[in-house]
Amino acid sequence: MQTRLTIRRPDDWHLHLRDGDMLQAVIADTTRHFGRAIIMPNLVPPVVTAKDAAAYRDRIMAACPLHADFAPLMTLYLTETTDADDVALAAEAGLVHAVKLYPAGATTNSASGVRDFDKVIPVLERMAEIGLPLCVHGEVTDKDVDIFDREAVFIERVLIPLRVRVPALRVVFEHVTTSDGVDYVTGGGDNIAATITTHHLFINRNDILVGGIRPHNYCLPVAKRESHRRALVSAATSGAASFFLGTDSAPHLDAAKLSACGCAGIYTAPNTMSCLAHIFDQADALANLEAFTSLNGPAFYRLPPNDTKINLIRRDHPVTYPQARKTPDGDVTIFDCGVPLYWDVETTE
Repeated sequence: MQTRLTIRRPDDWHLHLRDGDMLQAVIADTTRHFGRAIIMPNLVPPVVTAKDAAAYRDRIMAACPLHADFAPLMTLYLTETTDADDVALAAEAGLVHAVKLYPAGATTNSASGVRDFDKVIPVLERMAEIGLPLCVHGEVTDKDVDIFDREAVFIERVLIPLRVRVPALRVVFEHVTTSDGVDYVTGGGDNIAATITTHHLFINRNDILVGGIRPHNYCLPVAKRESHRRALVSAATSGAASFFLGTDSAPHLDAAKLSACGCAGIYTAPNTMSCLAHIFDQADALANLEAFTSLNGPAFYRLPPNDTKINLIRRDHPVTYPQARKTPDGDVTIFDCGVPLYWDVETTE
């Protein structure tokens, strides 16, 4: 039995840090293990311009723990009035590393997202010219489409036609949740990749609905059937360059999660590396963990991997994590993967 693994310091290619007191409460859970993270722009108001991104980056850096070795990689929120020149200048300056596409109404704080895709084609064409990736929340929002089918329908109705119109566009299909998405990315060529979350490797829709509603397992895209979860595990543990970690760690106050209209999002930043080591160990694929967490993402984003490393150590007894992170406004529950975790994390130089 393998009990120790050293890998390059991982990155998180899809992260929500929020702002204000919440940012202050959760930032250390990411900087503890991760060297970089693609920061989601769906604040209120959203991060739309280069000026917005620079100001948000400054707030993140001010909130980082002293001596933290962490780089936030900023993104812009794509709207139907986004200025292509502003995007290009922000990318050229090294401020922005991607643009985020939210179909309007698809998820938390997505009301300012795209409804008419024709209106954003000029921005996407400019992004294709300069090689700036588009991060896609891959769900349609039509009321006539079942919530469990929204990802598959998005591929057919939106993603395929969009990539035909702008074939040079580099796309990250974020938080993929279905075998349909895995198959599409696998056969999609060099210009497309996908992130896979920690929680979607563990939970299926039964974990949300069977035996009572479990709001802390509710996220968007929603977890699907067990067959889809197994497809995600297979893709993540394969070592294939098209798949890499994007936790979609999304802190919400418990009061918001447990309300009559509970928020979508699962907070996984504190225990992600222990969770992933468990999944890869169970799949007899620990040799591929570094590719998924530390190598494939930088390669797609055309960045070098981190120089520093972390150690993963399998303990004799389960590793414990707190149940919640406290904020001035209340608790944020940490993801419970449902199984004992024996892999612990040590940072190293």
